[in-house]
Formats: sequence, C-alpha cells, structure tokens
Amino acid sequence: MSGMIATRRDVRDFYGRRYRVGESDRELLGRSRGWMRWAAWVAMLAAGAGQYGYGALLPSFVSAHGWSWQQGCWVLAVWTVCQSAALYPVARARARLRLAPAFTLAAGAVLCASGLLTLGGTGSFTVVMVNHAVLGGIGAGLIYGTCLSVVSRWYPEQPARTAVVSGAFAYGSIPILVVAGGVSHPATAGVVAGLAVLVLAGASAVVLRDPPEDWWPGHIDPREWALDKTVNPSLRRNRPAIRRYSVAEVVRCRQARTLYTVVACAAAVSLFDLAYLAVFARGAGLAAMGALAFASGLARGAAGWAGARFGRRAILRTALAVGGVAQLVLLAGDRDPAVLFAGACLAGAASGACYALLPSLVESHFGERLGLPNFGLFYGAKAAGGLIGALFAAYFSAVAGFLVTAGLALFAAILLRSLRQPGRPRLLA
Repeated sequence: MSGMIATRRDVRDFYGRRYRVGESDRELLGRSRGWMRWAAWVAMLAAGAGQYGYGALLPSFVSAHGWSWQQGCWVLAVWTVCQSAALYPVARARARLRLAPAFTLAAGAVLCASGLLTLGGTGSFTVVMVNHAVLGGIGAGLIYGTCLSVVSRWYPEQPARTAVVSGAFAYGSIPILVVAGGVSHPATAGVVAGLAVLVLAGASAVVLRDPPEDWWPGHIDPREWALDKTVNPSLRRNRPAIRRYSVAEVVRCRQARTLYTVVACAAAVSLFDLAYLAVFARGAGLAAMGALAFASGLARGAAGWAGARFGRRAILRTALAVGGVAQLVLLAGDRDPAVLFAGACLAGAASGACYALLPSLVESHFGERLGLPNFGLFYGAKAAGGLIGALFAAYFSAVAGFLVTAGLALFAAILLRSLRQPGRPRLLA
C-alpha cells in the first residue's frame, strides 16, 4: 500500500483538467479493468428488455390483457420517460453521496425485474403502469446510468468502450424476441426477462467498482493525450471543450438547448419506430424488430470509433439523415417484408449511433468527464422525445407518423450544423 501511495501523483493538462496517475487498475482492483467493462456489459444486456423486449411483446399484451392499443403505447411511453429521466438524479446522487455502483445497480435490478414479472403476472393496466412503467423504468435507468458511469471512468481515454457497452442495451433483447416468437402468452417471456435481469444485473453489482476520482491509466501521459494528435487521433476532428461547465451553466447555455432538441428529435423517431414495428410482431415484423435492436446495438460501437476519427458531429449528422430516410423506407415496407427489414436495419443503426455519440459530444462541448451529471441532463431529452414518439404511434396513422418522424430527423440533422462549442470564438479568415 505504501508503494502505491508513493507513486501516485496529480497532474493537469493544457486545459486545466486534473488527472490522478500512478495507480494501475490491477493495484486498485486486484484484476484488470476489463472486468468492469464486461460486468457492465452483462447488466446492460439484461436491462434493455423493458424497452425493446416490451416493444416486441406489445401486441401480445394488448391481446392477452384486453388493453387498447393506446394503453399499450402509454406503458411504453411512461417507461421511457422514467428510464431516461432517472439518469440525472442518479448521477447527482452518486457524485454527492458517493453511492457505490453495487448499491444503485442492485436497486435497479430489483425494480426492473419486478416490473417485468408484473407484465407476465397481471392484466391490470394500473398495476402494470405503476410497477413496470414507473418503477421498472426507474430501475432500468439506474442500471443504464450506473454502467455507463463506471465504464467511462475506467476507460477515460477510450470513449468507444462506453458506446460498445451501451449497445448491449439494444441487442440484449434479442433472446426475448426469440421467446416472444415461440409463445402464445406474454407471461412466459415476462418471467424469463425478469429473472434474467435479476440474475445478470445482480451478479454485475457484485463486481462493479468505481475508480478514484479523475483516475487515469498509466500507459498514456494525459498531457500528451490532451494535445498530441499522434497520441490521441480523435483530436484531428474533435476539439476539446474550452473548460468545464457546471450544471447551472449548461442549463443557461444556448448550445445546450440546441443539443437537447437534437436528442429529443432522435428519441422521438426511435420510439415511434419501436412501437410501429410492434404492430407487425408476428411474422416479418418480429424479424424486423430483431434487426432494429441488433443494428442499434452494433452501430453504437462503430459510431464511437467513427466519431473519434471523422468527427462526432459529422457522424451524428449523417446518422440523423439516414434515420430520416429510414422512415420513408419503413413506410414503403408496409407490404414488403424485405423492404421492412432493410428499413429496420437503417433505423436501428441511426438510432444507436445517436445514443453512442451523445456522451462524447457532451464532454467535448461542456468539458465534463463522462459519467457525471451533465450527460444525464441531455439523456433526459429522451423522456420528452420518447413520449412524443410513442404517442405518435398510438394516435397517428402510419403515413402521418412516418412523414412527421422523417421531418424530425432531417430537422435535427440541419439544426446540428449550428452547434458550436460554448466559449470558443469564431475566427475570420
């Protein structure tokens, strides 16, 4: 222990950011930091069942419980609001009260699993709304926020690792889709999903640990990483933020409102697609749901890599434009399963890329290390956008809904061009 303390030192880079170096992951954990990444990945694999798994089973729930289609969509909408809105208060609580990830992850596992078990055990709309949509959504938000926070802090020099972990939230629901295709009643799938969340997220809670504040791996000099494009190739296309902004400063910032609107539009498109494909959850629609979830998860890792090399804003604009085109492809695929499948792949990849790039965009514009509260503010835009998208699916016709969501995606792509780093002046040639 004395040797570890003797080698520890605090350094600052050109931007004034503080780094704690000199302690290896094996000294702190007794094992590689890769354990933290894989433990978080496993927990995220199970937590996505509440969103993508429920979307696949939505027609079954409506039929088995005697709900209206609008009621089924309201459950999805409220779950999305609670899941995304939970991230900011969880991040604040973990930062201020220094809550261990094991605590928030275990609490999230119990809440999320209880909601999924309720889906299979009762047809009461009120009980499902409270236990799954509200409490289960909060539980999924606890898992999502905790896992991203832990991984981003253990891999501060590799933001793509965080994107890969978030991808498990999407494609982890594919086993539930397989179960949904083979059962006539949703109770079985609900029980399977609930037990999977309880076991997998609970096991991850035993493993996950936070690193010390501002920890940095010893194999890279953080001062060189902050300035040297050969050490950190992402600097060629992504400039670091001028300084760190507090939550209060972010809320008052015009650029923050621009990014919030972009995320809300992307979320509205994503949730509308999820609810729409649930209409076809038998036959071709079930395969399209699987394609949507798999493409969303797979694209997150690819988007993290591409954003570092080609510019995160450029990749995000491309993803939003592709998402707008995907809405028209999905509309055309109403009577053609092959076109529907292609549209689902495009829509899923576009949605996944947006969520993957958001943490790094927040850091590069507002100077915050990943896993802290500012990211939760912008992820909370999913609450507003998800509510809009799910209700579009409940009350709009397919043609009107797809035209509106295509317009939202293209509007967000255009709006993103005006996003600038706060505090950085524009230089005239």
